[in-house]
Amino acid sequence: METAENISVNIPAGAASKSLPESVPDDRTLVEQCQAGQLEAYEILVGRYRQRVYSLAYNMVRNEQDATDLSQETFVKAWQAIRGFKKNASFYTWLYRITTNLCIDFVRKRDRRPTVAFEETVDPDPDVDVEIAPSSHPLPNEEVQRKELREQIDAALQELSPEHRAVIQLREFEGLDYAEIAKAVGCQIGTVMSRLHYARKHLQKLLKEVI
Repeated sequence: METAENISVNIPAGAASKSLPESVPDDRTLVEQCQAGQLEAYEILVGRYRQRVYSLAYNMVRNEQDATDLSQETFVKAWQAIRGFKKNASFYTWLYRITTNLCIDFVRKRDRRPTVAFEETVDPDPDVDVEIAPSSHPLPNEEVQRKELREQIDAALQELSPEHRAVIQLREFEGLDYAEIAKAVGCQIGTVMSRLHYARKHLQKLLKEVI
Protein backbone atom coordinates (compact mmCIF):
# COMPACT_ATOMS: atom_id res chain seq x y z
CA MET A 1 0.00 0.00 0.00
CA GLU A 2 1.02 3.60 -0.51
CA THR A 3 2.27 5.59 2.45
CA ALA A 4 0.10 8.09 4.36
CA GLU A 5 2.95 9.98 6.06
CA ASN A 6 2.65 12.97 3.74
CA ILE A 7 -1.07 13.59 4.21
CA SER A 8 -1.42 16.98 5.86
CA VAL A 9 -3.32 17.19 9.15
CA ASN A 10 -1.86 20.52 10.26
CA ILE A 11 -4.84 22.36 11.74
CA PRO A 12 -4.63 25.59 13.76
CA ALA A 13 -6.45 25.47 17.09
CA GLY A 14 -10.08 26.48 16.69
CA ALA A 15 -10.10 26.06 12.93
CA ALA A 16 -13.43 25.06 11.44
CA SER A 17 -13.67 21.96 9.33
CA LYS A 18 -14.88 22.42 5.79
CA SER A 19 -18.14 20.81 4.78
CA LEU A 20 -17.88 18.13 2.15
CA PRO A 21 -20.14 18.00 -0.92
CA GLU A 22 -23.13 15.71 -0.70
CA SER A 23 -21.74 13.53 -3.49
CA VAL A 24 -18.80 12.36 -1.36
CA PRO A 25 -19.16 8.62 -0.54
CA ASP A 26 -19.98 7.50 2.99
CA ASP A 27 -17.37 6.12 5.38
CA ARG A 28 -18.02 2.48 4.57
CA THR A 29 -17.51 3.01 0.83
CA LEU A 30 -14.37 5.04 1.43
CA VAL A 31 -12.96 2.41 3.79
CA GLU A 32 -13.54 -0.29 1.17
CA GLN A 33 -11.66 1.84 -1.35
CA CYS A 34 -8.86 2.34 1.17
CA GLN A 35 -8.65 -1.40 1.72
CA ALA A 36 -8.16 -1.71 -2.02
CA GLY A 37 -5.17 0.64 -1.71
CA GLN A 38 -6.76 3.90 -2.88
CA LEU A 39 -4.93 6.66 -1.00
CA GLU A 40 -7.25 9.29 -2.53
CA ALA A 41 -10.17 7.77 -0.62
CA TYR A 42 -8.16 7.96 2.58
CA GLU A 43 -7.41 11.63 1.99
CA ILE A 44 -11.17 12.25 1.97
CA LEU A 45 -11.52 10.45 5.31
CA VAL A 46 -8.66 12.51 6.71
CA GLY A 47 -10.37 15.69 5.56
CA ARG A 48 -13.62 14.53 7.13
CA TYR A 49 -12.18 13.71 10.56
CA ARG A 50 -8.93 15.61 11.00
CA GLN A 51 -10.55 18.49 12.90
CA ARG A 52 -12.25 16.14 15.34
CA VAL A 53 -9.08 14.09 15.83
CA TYR A 54 -7.05 17.24 16.35
CA SER A 55 -9.57 18.62 18.85
CA LEU A 56 -9.52 15.39 20.84
CA ALA A 57 -5.73 15.33 20.86
CA TYR A 58 -5.48 19.00 21.79
CA ASN A 59 -7.95 18.65 24.65
CA MET A 60 -5.89 15.75 25.96
CA VAL A 61 -2.40 17.26 25.67
CA ARG A 62 -3.09 21.05 25.61
CA ASN A 63 -0.31 21.80 23.14
CA GLU A 64 -0.84 22.66 19.48
CA GLN A 65 2.32 21.07 18.09
CA ASP A 66 1.93 17.90 20.14
CA ALA A 67 -1.72 17.66 19.08
CA THR A 68 -0.73 18.08 15.43
CA ASP A 69 1.97 15.41 15.73
CA LEU A 70 -0.43 13.01 17.45
CA SER A 71 -3.07 13.65 14.78
CA GLN A 72 -0.54 12.86 12.07
CA GLU A 73 0.50 9.69 13.89
CA THR A 74 -3.15 8.70 14.29
CA PHE A 75 -3.85 8.87 10.58
CA VAL A 76 -0.62 7.10 9.66
CA LYS A 77 -1.40 4.23 12.06
CA ALA A 78 -5.01 4.08 10.85
CA TRP A 79 -3.87 3.80 7.23
CA GLN A 80 -1.40 1.06 8.13
CA ALA A 81 -4.17 -0.87 9.90
CA ILE A 82 -7.05 -0.10 7.53
CA ARG A 83 -7.11 -3.55 5.92
CA GLY A 84 -7.93 -5.07 9.31
CA PHE A 85 -10.86 -2.70 9.90
CA LYS A 86 -14.16 -4.54 10.28
CA LYS A 87 -16.70 -3.13 7.86
CA ASN A 88 -19.61 -3.32 10.29
CA ALA A 89 -17.77 -1.11 12.82
CA SER A 90 -17.87 2.68 13.11
CA PHE A 91 -14.85 4.23 11.42
CA TYR A 92 -14.77 7.35 13.57
CA THR A 93 -15.03 5.34 16.81
CA TRP A 94 -12.15 3.17 15.60
CA LEU A 95 -10.20 6.31 14.73
CA TYR A 96 -10.95 7.84 18.13
CA ARG A 97 -9.64 4.69 19.82
CA ILE A 98 -6.31 5.04 18.00
CA THR A 99 -6.15 8.74 18.92
CA THR A 100 -7.08 8.14 22.55
CA ASN A 101 -4.51 5.38 23.01
CA LEU A 102 -1.77 7.51 21.49
CA CYS A 103 -2.71 10.46 23.69
CA ILE A 104 -2.83 8.37 26.86
CA ASP A 105 0.62 6.94 26.12
CA PHE A 106 1.95 10.41 25.32
CA VAL A 107 0.57 11.97 28.51
CA ARG A 108 1.95 9.15 30.64
CA LYS A 109 5.45 9.58 29.20
CA ARG A 110 5.33 13.37 29.25
CA ASP A 111 3.96 13.97 32.72
CA ARG A 112 5.46 11.10 34.70
CA ARG A 113 3.86 12.46 37.84
CA PRO A 114 1.17 11.14 40.19
CA THR A 115 -2.42 11.70 39.12
CA VAL A 116 -5.63 11.07 40.98
CA ALA A 117 -6.59 7.40 40.88
CA PHE A 118 -10.20 6.27 41.28
CA GLU A 119 -11.86 3.02 42.27
CA GLU A 120 -13.76 1.59 39.33
CA THR A 121 -15.72 -1.04 41.22
CA VAL A 122 -18.35 1.19 42.83
CA ASP A 123 -21.64 1.77 41.05
CA PRO A 124 -21.72 5.26 39.50
CA ASP A 125 -24.08 7.89 40.87
CA PRO A 126 -26.06 9.40 37.97
CA ASP A 127 -26.79 12.51 40.04
CA VAL A 128 -23.11 13.54 40.20
CA ASP A 129 -22.42 15.78 37.25
CA VAL A 130 -20.43 18.83 36.34
CA GLU A 131 -20.33 20.86 33.17
CA ILE A 132 -16.67 21.29 32.34
CA ALA A 133 -16.92 22.97 28.96
CA PRO A 134 -17.57 26.74 29.08
CA SER A 135 -20.52 27.71 26.91
CA SER A 136 -19.85 28.86 23.35
CA HIS A 137 -20.23 32.44 22.10
CA PRO A 138 -19.63 34.34 25.36
CA LEU A 139 -20.60 37.98 25.67
CA PRO A 140 -17.68 40.44 25.28
CA ASN A 141 -17.55 41.25 29.01
CA GLU A 142 -17.45 37.50 29.78
CA GLU A 143 -14.40 36.76 27.66
CA VAL A 144 -11.83 37.24 30.44
CA GLN A 145 -13.87 35.19 32.91
CA ARG A 146 -14.32 32.47 30.31
CA LYS A 147 -10.55 32.33 29.72
CA GLU A 148 -9.87 32.10 33.46
CA LEU A 149 -12.48 29.35 33.82
CA ARG A 150 -10.94 27.41 30.94
CA GLU A 151 -7.53 27.66 32.60
CA GLN A 152 -8.95 26.39 35.89
CA ILE A 153 -10.69 23.53 34.11
CA ASP A 154 -7.48 22.61 32.29
CA ALA A 155 -5.57 22.60 35.58
CA ALA A 156 -8.23 20.37 37.14
CA LEU A 157 -8.17 17.98 34.19
CA GLN A 158 -4.41 17.59 34.59
CA GLU A 159 -5.07 16.11 38.03
CA LEU A 160 -6.87 13.17 36.43
CA SER A 161 -5.19 10.04 35.15
CA PRO A 162 -4.95 9.88 31.34
CA GLU A 163 -7.67 7.20 31.28
CA HIS A 164 -10.13 9.34 33.23
CA ARG A 165 -9.21 12.43 31.25
CA ALA A 166 -9.95 10.53 28.04
CA VAL A 167 -13.51 9.55 28.99
CA ILE A 168 -14.25 13.10 30.14
CA GLN A 169 -12.98 14.51 26.83
CA LEU A 170 -14.94 12.01 24.76
CA ARG A 171 -18.15 12.59 26.71
CA GLU A 172 -18.10 16.31 27.45
CA PHE A 173 -16.22 17.69 24.44
CA GLU A 174 -16.88 15.12 21.71
CA GLY A 175 -20.42 14.16 22.76
CA LEU A 176 -19.94 10.40 22.42
CA ASP A 177 -22.38 8.12 24.20
CA TYR A 178 -21.28 5.43 26.68
CA ALA A 179 -21.16 2.65 24.09
CA GLU A 180 -19.05 4.75 21.71
CA ILE A 181 -16.67 5.73 24.49
CA ALA A 182 -16.32 2.10 25.57
CA LYS A 183 -15.31 1.14 22.03
CA ALA A 184 -13.00 4.14 21.71
CA VAL A 185 -11.06 3.43 24.90
CA GLY A 186 -11.38 -0.35 24.80
CA CYS A 187 -13.24 -1.08 28.04
CA GLN A 188 -16.68 -2.08 29.29
CA ILE A 189 -19.57 0.40 29.46
CA GLY A 190 -19.70 -0.03 33.23
CA THR A 191 -16.04 1.01 33.44
CA VAL A 192 -16.79 4.09 31.34
CA MET A 193 -19.64 5.04 33.67
CA SER A 194 -17.49 4.55 36.76
CA ARG A 195 -14.63 6.57 35.32
CA LEU A 196 -16.98 9.37 34.38
CA HIS A 197 -18.58 9.30 37.81
CA TYR A 198 -15.34 9.62 39.71
CA ALA A 199 -13.76 12.05 37.25
CA ARG A 200 -16.81 14.32 37.49
CA LYS A 201 -16.88 13.98 41.27
CA HIS A 202 -13.24 15.00 41.53
CA LEU A 203 -13.67 17.88 39.07
CA GLN A 204 -16.73 19.03 40.98
CA LYS A 205 -14.64 19.16 44.14
CA LEU A 206 -11.81 21.07 42.47
CA LEU A 207 -14.11 23.51 40.66
CA LYS A 208 -16.82 24.01 43.29
CA GLU A 209 -15.75 27.60 43.89
CA VAL A 210 -15.77 28.59 40.21
CA ILE A 211 -18.67 26.62 38.66
